[in-house]
Amino acid sequence: MLNIAKYKRNPVVHYPEREWPDKEIEKAPIWCSVDLRDGNQALVEPMVVEEKIEFFNMLVKLGFKEIEIGFPAASQIEYDFLRQLVERRLIPDDVRVQVLVQCREHLIKRTFEAIQGIKKVVVHIYNSTSTLQRDVVFHKNMEEIKQIAIEGTELVKKYAKDYDGDLMLEYSPESFTGTELDYALEVCTAVQDTWGEATPEKPIIFNLPSTVEMNTPNVYADQIEWMHKHFKNRESVILSVHPHNDRGTGVAATELALLAGADRVEGTLFGNGERTGNVDILNIAYNMFSQGIDPKLDIENVREIAEVYERCTKMTIDPRHPYAGKLVFTAFSGSHQDAINKGLQALHERNSQYWEVPYLPIDPSDIGRQYEPIVRINSQSGKGGVAFVMDTFYGFKLPKGMHKEFADVIQKISEQQGEVAPEQIMEEFRKNYLDKKEPIHFRKCQITDTESADGEFATLAKVTYTDHGMEKTFEGVGNGPIDAVQRGLEEALGVQIKVLDYNEHALNSGSNAQAASYIHLMDKDSGKVTYGVGVSSNITRSSIRGIFSAVNRLFFS
Repeated sequence: MLNIAKYKRNPVVHYPEREWPDKEIEKAPIWCSVDLRDGNQALVEPMVVEEKIEFFNMLVKLGFKEIEIGFPAASQIEYDFLRQLVERRLIPDDVRVQVLVQCREHLIKRTFEAIQGIKKVVVHIYNSTSTLQRDVVFHKNMEEIKQIAIEGTELVKKYAKDYDGDLMLEYSPESFTGTELDYALEVCTAVQDTWGEATPEKPIIFNLPSTVEMNTPNVYADQIEWMHKHFKNRESVILSVHPHNDRGTGVAATELALLAGADRVEGTLFGNGERTGNVDILNIAYNMFSQGIDPKLDIENVREIAEVYERCTKMTIDPRHPYAGKLVFTAFSGSHQDAINKGLQALHERNSQYWEVPYLPIDPSDIGRQYEPIVRINSQSGKGGVAFVMDTFYGFKLPKGMHKEFADVIQKISEQQGEVAPEQIMEEFRKNYLDKKEPIHFRKCQITDTESADGEFATLAKVTYTDHGMEKTFEGVGNGPIDAVQRGLEEALGVQIKVLDYNEHALNSGSNAQAASYIHLMDKDSGKVTYGVGVSSNITRSSIRGIFSAVNRLFFS
């Protein structure tokens, strides 16, 4: 039994004056990728220098203007990576790299050695301020913890005097979500006062991390808005958030934080990071895109991004991962397949400038995905899904009445083997309809005009066919080719049939276009009905083939 009594609720913020619920996200934040720091330290096999460089180049290509490249004072590989970026001139002039460092002098000194030659840099200092860590990790009171932040700021200011690039300071009260709000503000204000150089043109960054998710996203939003409204000289502050995903709500927490006043987001591609990960920047960016908001990132090809990510990190992307997963644009449910089919048809018919298709929040092709895998057929699929595959993959627009008949054929197969690939669906369609040519096999036909017994215009059909391999002929007179062939078949086979419906369409365009004909036929004696399908470059031949297909299905299957 779950030991519920072992846990207690984390406190919420009493903040009735909140305004964020009435706001909407209207623009992209400043994005800062921390893949090369938070993401890399969480890998089972951390990236080597060349892999880091490949990843860095991808981030630049995607349009990130701020990239945290590591903790150069922490290890030689981190230091060497940074120097490789500098010496190989891989950092574009419009990209600001970020380096992380604890508030310790020897580490800060080493960090400034590492960043020499970089034109634009963020020096990111931090120390934990949470109630729990003050108690069980550092054994320090509030004033002592605040002093760590002040001293770290003073050291950055000291060494910055000899740095000739464009430097910004970032401070993070680590474990912000577990820190009293008024105390978090007190520490940030002390850093602000110590730095003393922030202006609207050259602001200071205060990064408020959800180092561990401790509550629902609305609580984080309340915390962010409270800080947003209480910062001194707010116009000289960039309010940054750094959410993690311990409760599985990192994306939601970030989006609500943006409503609450955050200007900047630190995260990783696909959410890689410690424990359950950092917030997934791509997820948020694609969410914005789906609402018609420019995410300010070049993310048109998620498959290419995923390929580099998986190769460099040795991690795999879950098939259900939003936007990037292999199955996220795939529908197995029959009702979903039918709705997607109808939605795509309506989109085409209405020629709308807006994407509106059920179950597909964005056009997969906009992010480098394809329509082909949208519908896959298994035992849970329905008639609409099978019809969609036949139309999308092979151009056969099955009449609505035929959807269930053919879907039942595929359903039996899927119940035995599981998923049925489009190629197998087409194979079954050919076997059950197009190649249904025995024992009554249509060979050729001559259509001429004639008169009926009452002197009216009529059509005469002279048909050559084989019956169990023996060549035969019949003639039929009717009000058109289909009616004439039907009457001739009734007499030749001794049956009573009725054409209930007839549909036809071109399979492709151009002078070599083939026509597909669908004949819905009924045996008058038994009431049994079925469809037949014929294909030919001649519309009359395709319709006659459809009749013979239906007759073979109706009387000889």
